[in-house]
Amino acid sequence: MTETQNFQNVQELLTTGIGTEGQLLIPRKIHDTLIEETDKALIPRSESALYVGPAAVPGSSYDIDLEQENQMDVRLVAEGAEIWLDQDEYTSINVKPKKYGVAIKITKEMQEDSKWPLLERNVKKAGKRFAENETSLIITALDGADNTTAGGDAITIPNITESMLDLDNADKEGTSMLVGNEIIQDLRNMDTFVEANRAGTTDMMQKGMVGTIYGLNVMKFSTNAAPSTTYAKYAYLYDKDECYAIVEKRSITVENFTLPQFDMSGSAVTQRISVSLLRSSAVSKITTN
Repeated sequence: MTETQNFQNVQELLTTGIGTEGQLLIPRKIHDTLIEETDKALIPRSESALYVGPAAVPGSSYDIDLEQENQMDVRLVAEGAEIWLDQDEYTSINVKPKKYGVAIKITKEMQEDSKWPLLERNVKKAGKRFAENETSLIITALDGADNTTAGGDAITIPNITESMLDLDNADKEGTSMLVGNEIIQDLRNMDTFVEANRAGTTDMMQKGMVGTIYGLNVMKFSTNAAPSTTYAKYAYLYDKDECYAIVEKRSITVENFTLPQFDMSGSAVTQRISVSLLRSSAVSKITTN
């Protein structure tokens, strides 16, 4: 190799466009902080009519007693006639929490060599998934609505008022409106609501609430937390004081374990929970295409 060729090789190595970051000559900076996944819009537990925690569930299930609606009539009685017999009626709902879980296993080498505490971060991510699962269970329960309003390509004001009428006919007080992504887009495009309720308070925006419509607190739920992407086209109007109950036998529990034969350690994260509709007449569903 000639002296000129050696000189050309040196020139190539000293050219920034030819050099490779992270090798000998050009350093590469990796950001020290991991950019985490975006938090999804979820349904707060305050929307449930009843929350039953682990301490209140001694066995494997929980019974909720309900008074039947529109029972016992008062009738006109003629003087001296026998008074009509009637009585109230009751029913019971048995809610049996189901077990959900995920196991996380990480090799000892990965824990030693990783840039971040991987096991702790994975457990934190699992906590997010459990919260999203709870939202999915709530939406599934709301599907048991007595009444469904079929909309067109986009939700309309008559669709909303029709579902409000469903609640009024059942003597329920509509308090909340839960909407998927496509429904909230339709609402944002309605001139009727844009000027009056363009945005809520800072607290409302942080929790996913987007304003009020006819006295209903409107909340968005993430399509990625719903049972399927189809739910982006759905909305639910309900009376939160009588609609559904959450029964949690075991709150989110983390148990660490080791697998010496594989030189691994990890965590098992579990929860026992169920969501049950209390009164199907307390919710009305709106669907769009």
